[in-house]
Amino acid sequence: MNDRDLSRYSTIILDEVHERTLATDILMGLLKKVVKRRSDLKLIVMSATLDAQKFQRYFGSEEKPAPLLKAPGRTHPVDVFYTEEPLENYVEASIRTVVSIHRAEEPGDILVFLTGEEEIEDACRTIRAVAQDLCEMDSTVGPLLVVPLYSSLPAVQQQRIFDPAPPPRRAGGPPGRKIVVSTNIAETSLTIDGIVYVVDPGFSKQKVYNPRIRVESLLVSPISKASATQRAGRAGRTRPGKCFRLYLEKDYVKELEEQTHPEVLRSNLANTVLELAKLGITVCMSGNSSQVEYSFELQDLVHFDWCDPPAPETIMRALEQLVYLSALDDKGNLTDLGSMMAEFPLDPQMSKMLIVSPEFKCSNEILTIVSILSGMPVIKIALSFVDRYLQFRISGFDRQTDREMPMLQRLCSPSQMVTTSLC
Repeated sequence: MNDRDLSRYSTIILDEVHERTLATDILMGLLKKVVKRRSDLKLIVMSATLDAQKFQRYFGSEEKPAPLLKAPGRTHPVDVFYTEEPLENYVEASIRTVVSIHRAEEPGDILVFLTGEEEIEDACRTIRAVAQDLCEMDSTVGPLLVVPLYSSLPAVQQQRIFDPAPPPRRAGGPPGRKIVVSTNIAETSLTIDGIVYVVDPGFSKQKVYNPRIRVESLLVSPISKASATQRAGRAGRTRPGKCFRLYLEKDYVKELEEQTHPEVLRSNLANTVLELAKLGITVCMSGNSSQVEYSFELQDLVHFDWCDPPAPETIMRALEQLVYLSALDDKGNLTDLGSMMAEFPLDPQMSKMLIVSPEFKCSNEILTIVSILSGMPVIKIALSFVDRYLQFRISGFDRQTDREMPMLQRLCSPSQMVTTSLC
């Protein structure tokens, strides 16, 4: 915001552009203007599953598209398998597939994609119970380490995905296997060594915003072909692998979209519009402020060089909200209050609530409320540490436990437990 020409940088790399997050689309529009002003600036756009021609035309033109460089990947071959008939419950099908892989396939860790925390925790509990029964009934089946992974999981538990697979129960016995049950953050955000098998139900949770009722929600939706390709690629990082897609091949060919639906088309843009206003992209507005009715002339904002422009109604709702919060005046100019709000990495409502709280002498209380609303649930954090502490007490100690025990003992002390119950 303070250096609009990015004069301190000579090269900028945008990675994983195919995910089409809100921040990525804003950056592409801003950097495209900077590149036009600075001929010495190099912009590199990277992705393994990018719609290359579309982005070539976006950063160049129809007559002279931007240059394209293809680098061959170093992944091993991955065999892809589809189901022969539709499945009623993809969670149960994923569990059955994991058990079948563990009993019939060669050693190698498994990565399972599910949509959310509740599904992941339920699946982990079920797999652990089934694995325990298998080990008791069949001596040829090795032990299992089942690890969940989702964004709200504490960092200490997220690190468990890098733990090695368990050793055999006895000398010369079947080797153990690690199973990571994750949301789509494991598609591109990280690489887990040892993954040989991937189970892909074909669904993920996506944020959807309804501008008419101004409600943002998470819906379980089919993934795109680009995401399916990314998921399958997780199996070929260390050696040849297999991907089990729990849907029909014809559904993959005909039903799935080529690329992930851009987040800018399904998000509340209030914070985005505020950031753009801070960057100097203004909005011309006219109307009667006494009736709180505005007619927006969205020339500057609509003509912002989006790769995929959002719906005008979504921008209208965002502008109305910013006017009500006094972040923009009746003419579309950024107010002093709006300039302060843009500095906070929060929703506009929360940032204004923080800024005006000293007027009502309740800054500490509002800060606590905003922290809880914008962060991970406090009760979940405390209970996860209690579960981890009890697990260590039962299963014994190791090197990682020795590093974590002082923190866990402090968090699980009686005074902290009382605080947790009061939360």
